[in-house]
Amino acid sequence: MTKLPEGFLQAPIAHRALHDAGRGRVENSRAAIEAAMAAGYAIEMDLQLSRDHQAMVFHDYHLDRLTGETGPVLVRDAAELTGIELGDGEDGIPTFAEALELVAGRVPLLIELKDQHGSLGVTNGALEQAVARALRRYTGPCAVMSFNPNMVAELARLLPDIPRGLVTSEFEGSYWAHLPEEVGLRLRDIPDAARVGASFISHHAPDLGRARVQELRAGGMPVFCWTIRSEAQEREARLMSDNITFEGYEAMLPA
Repeated sequence: MTKLPEGFLQAPIAHRALHDAGRGRVENSRAAIEAAMAAGYAIEMDLQLSRDHQAMVFHDYHLDRLTGETGPVLVRDAAELTGIELGDGEDGIPTFAEALELVAGRVPLLIELKDQHGSLGVTNGALEQAVARALRRYTGPCAVMSFNPNMVAELARLLPDIPRGLVTSEFEGSYWAHLPEEVGLRLRDIPDAARVGASFISHHAPDLGRARVQELRAGGMPVFCWTIRSEAQEREARLMSDNITFEGYEAMLPA
């Protein structure tokens, strides 16, 4: 297990950076990243893969929700994706390398790799390799994570000195309708923490009371949670977690 930098246990983590579409800061955009750093928050960002195997800072698998374009991210080259405007602004989709250059170690960076095949199984390793290429040149505080434990295991092989964690959940409800039931049943008990050398987990906030989550925390593993959207939710979550990932309000900074 690689030790998590202390900064991850201090400033709250801005989910997809400090986005506010009403103010022209689309999630995972350069403007949202800049705003999070200016406010003193850590940053969570999501990565998808381009057709030419570049890591792109974008949450969704498809372009439709956040841009004027349609279709999968994976069928576009990085150069084309960087020219696609996010929302109504002029901010294009950043490459991961561009985001790292922008952050430049100023705040902790929590990096989520999105599962590339939809079943949280073994992948072709392309996104993991793209992330490793970029992070080998980065010296700021960072950690990598994924819902897919196989991706985290591959990151452990490629980047053994960078802290890694599992994004975890109860794996129930419509959001997980695409996931084979037996996979969800297995993953909800977080059986892969030791196998992948997890330094932390980031768990679905409504399920923080799960016995397995609190067992890991009692054993010394930091527990983050997602996604907090109000001060009331934050107060409740902090009773059962070590830090929050938040959006839609200004989370409390340490004194």
